[in-house]
Amino acid sequence: MFKTDITTRIEKTGAMAIVRTETIERGIEIAQGCLNGGVDVLEISYTLPNAGEVIEAINKKFNDQLVVGAGTVLDAETARLAILKGAKFIIAPNFSKEVARLCNRYQIPYAPGCTTITEMVEAMEVGASFIKAFPISNFYGPELVSVLKTPIPVMPILASGGITLDNLSDWIKKGTECCGFGGLLTKGTSEEITENAKKIRAIIDETRSAMK
Repeated sequence: MFKTDITTRIEKTGAMAIVRTETIERGIEIAQGCLNGGVDVLEISYTLPNAGEVIEAINKKFNDQLVVGAGTVLDAETARLAILKGAKFIIAPNFSKEVARLCNRYQIPYAPGCTTITEMVEAMEVGASFIKAFPISNFYGPELVSVLKTPIPVMPILASGGITLDNLSDWIKKGTECCGFGGLLTKGTSEEITENAKKIRAIIDETRSAMK
């Protein structure tokens, strides 16, 4: 799968499950629930030591049905390990030029966390596929996207934090390319995750359709 294909698929889905799980079995359960509900993009957080094994196991079971990447990747060493485990994209709470260079080398989309316009533009200059509006999306809400895209309309934004079923439509209307979800897509049974994923899928599809 090429970098452009991965980026397009993330944007097309418009939603991403942010997964932190201590077992492979639970990771697969979450992945199945998301897939059944129409959300086929998962970020597996490297806050836990088994993240690589979870990525490997989900890829083995679902193949290209899901796009699975690595999150909370602070440095190039972790990024390379994640890519070797099969991560299709790299997400971080920080911006690292070394990670950007490595991801470009292996043609892997990179979404660094940025908090200032200067940092965001610098990340775009070294090839970031998305700008992760983190942690500022928690504080400013959907209006943040307008603030960022008014001067820089080409900035691709991945919002993470503060997004709910009640305000998801507002995030999409403002131009957010992809919205990250934690609890809604990772808590409860696989069936409950599926129901939440279906609600997210419906809101995104209906909002985008109304914007055409």
